[in-house]
Amino acid sequence: MSCIFLALKIGKVNWQSRLNKAAHHTSDYSSTEVILRRGQPFNISLNLKTTVQSWDNFTFIASTGNLPMAVISYPGYSSSKILVPYRSTWPILETLSFVLPADAVIGRYKLQLQVLAGNKVSSKVLGHFVLLFNPWCPDDDVYMADEEERQEYVLNDSGIIFQGVEKDIEEEAWNYGQFEEDILEISLAILDRSLSHREDPAVDVSKRSSPVYVSRVISAMVNSNDEKGVVEGKWSGKFRSGTNPLRWSGSVTILRKWYRARYRPVRYGQCWVFAGVTCTVLRCLGIPTRVITNFNSAHDKNLNLSIDKYIDISGNNLHLSEDSVWNFHVWNESWFIRRDLGSFYDGWQVLDATPQEKSKGIYQCGPASTKAIKEGDVNLDYDSPFVFAAVNADCVTWIRYSKKRKERVYSDTRKIGKFISTKAVGSNSRVDVTANYKYPEGSLKERQVYRKALKLLGVRIPGKRSKIPRPRRRFSRAQPAQTPSISGKLLLDASPVIGQDILLTLTLRNLISDFKDIKVKLKASAILYTRKPKAEILQLHRSIKLGSEEVKEISFKISYSQYKNSLMDDRKILVTAVCQIKRGTSLLVEKDIVLQDPFLTLKVLGPAVVHKPVNVEVTFTNPLADEVTDCVLRAEGSGLLKEQLRIQYVNTSGCVEKMAPMETSTVEFEIIPYRSGTRQLQVDLVCTHFSDIKGFVMLHVAPAQ
Repeated sequence: MSCIFLALKIGKVNWQSRLNKAAHHTSDYSSTEVILRRGQPFNISLNLKTTVQSWDNFTFIASTGNLPMAVISYPGYSSSKILVPYRSTWPILETLSFVLPADAVIGRYKLQLQVLAGNKVSSKVLGHFVLLFNPWCPDDDVYMADEEERQEYVLNDSGIIFQGVEKDIEEEAWNYGQFEEDILEISLAILDRSLSHREDPAVDVSKRSSPVYVSRVISAMVNSNDEKGVVEGKWSGKFRSGTNPLRWSGSVTILRKWYRARYRPVRYGQCWVFAGVTCTVLRCLGIPTRVITNFNSAHDKNLNLSIDKYIDISGNNLHLSEDSVWNFHVWNESWFIRRDLGSFYDGWQVLDATPQEKSKGIYQCGPASTKAIKEGDVNLDYDSPFVFAAVNADCVTWIRYSKKRKERVYSDTRKIGKFISTKAVGSNSRVDVTANYKYPEGSLKERQVYRKALKLLGVRIPGKRSKIPRPRRRFSRAQPAQTPSISGKLLLDASPVIGQDILLTLTLRNLISDFKDIKVKLKASAILYTRKPKAEILQLHRSIKLGSEEVKEISFKISYSQYKNSLMDDRKILVTAVCQIKRGTSLLVEKDIVLQDPFLTLKVLGPAVVHKPVNVEVTFTNPLADEVTDCVLRAEGSGLLKEQLRIQYVNTSGCVEKMAPMETSTVEFEIIPYRSGTRQLQVDLVCTHFSDIKGFVMLHVAPAQ
């Protein structure tokens, strides 16, 4: 028997990679590794060049990290919860079929064959494989029943992220690229670089069977605040020491840059960047994930479910509160069951990698069940109060006349959490998912849920007395402001485009029969998408008189020369009108404006076929009366370009990186598709005056002939 022990030899191990990848929906990964999903059989062929005795005992051992796991033994094998054979021809061992259970730890595994001959043990490494979550397996916590949804939320490597403002929603293409070269390796490296793994690798690895745990770790690691994660956030100042967040078009370049720089955080990101990268990593690991945009998103610093804003009599923002309302905020939802909360809370879970508030001592957020948010169950893990406030807080605006005198001029229970959006399954259309987060605004049920959340957060509710004294947050519920005797509205005369003047009209209406003297203070400011004012553009003062139920209009213009040097890369302007009435309640009117970038036109010049070159034509017109310089085109797209393509722009006169006023130019470049199916090609023009002008085109790539 000792001779048999010493002579253990393996001739050939065939992992049947192509067949296994097809069965496990992992064929798209640009990797030579064997990539499998838990809870699903896989086959290997084995040629054992050793004489096998009937009393020899064979055990297959799979191990990940430093955790060895006895898997299966022969003869009279005993099954294990890690790896179980389905069928085999023993002892010839031509083909073995195994299945890793649906609650196995995900990660990189080593498979060994161990032979016990008498009292001696010999082992041989058969190979390595990567194990992922399995949305196709009914026993997996991430199981998703609908095949079209699995195709979208697991296998789609491109998408749309919605931005803008609630009344002018824009779509931006994003290259997730979860199957591109190195991305799986990088996604696993992100887990291994986490604070939890560095503190106790064995415990961390043992918890990687849970999508709750894995997704929470990823939400912490995508930002760099605590753990030298992937992306460093920045919301103010210049971006000279990194990349302007608006110039990213996908996750692949970011993740590779982090990995190749030996885990140095990539500069810079904002919310859509964090969400895009998170979506890439979680889809790569097999967790169904989508990107969500919440318009008028509240950041409720003190969690009293009220966002208080203070302005002076000229409409200038006074920084007396840390609360804020962003034009939009982007986060993720992932799909899995909640064994920690109960089956009612299964389904979509909110994750937010943007570093805003600490949770359990580090910048991470979620997973928070959308059902918990909708029902006001803000006592449940993880970070439900923060998400509830983001979609459900009330808004109050005050004019502060002095330290002792302020006036409530605006209160709204319906402003926050509008048009919560995500990309549709199978198309680039926008789907509104607001109903997943809250009951209809103003409904009895919605107000009941709000009061329930207040109570759970320990916020004092008027008219109620707590029987058990406990510390309570200051109540700042949005009581209705006194009704002004006039109404007002700011309207654009036309959709504003960069380079053109902005024409607006303020319409004021006297709601009563009394004569009104009104002092109007108009102000326009360049703002970030977080609505933080950065530069004043215009101030106007007007006095008007309104007779009984009279309507009057004030027309005014913001010229290009006035805003061109103040406008931020976000292309957003906030216009406010403070209307002070003699012997009456003041009125505040606001208007968010997003200036449109000029359009890129993309055209694919011929059929797209795998491994065959095809040209793409890009046309752009400079709409300005100014020359623009430093013009560079960048292109990327999973399955189309393996690295981001950078193209030096040459205009019709042969000038490099310059465009004359009102000039139209066309640029061509070549792509060689390497993956079939529907693909998204993104092009970004960067130059002076325009931080990024983006366009994209969907194209169908035929298989190689």
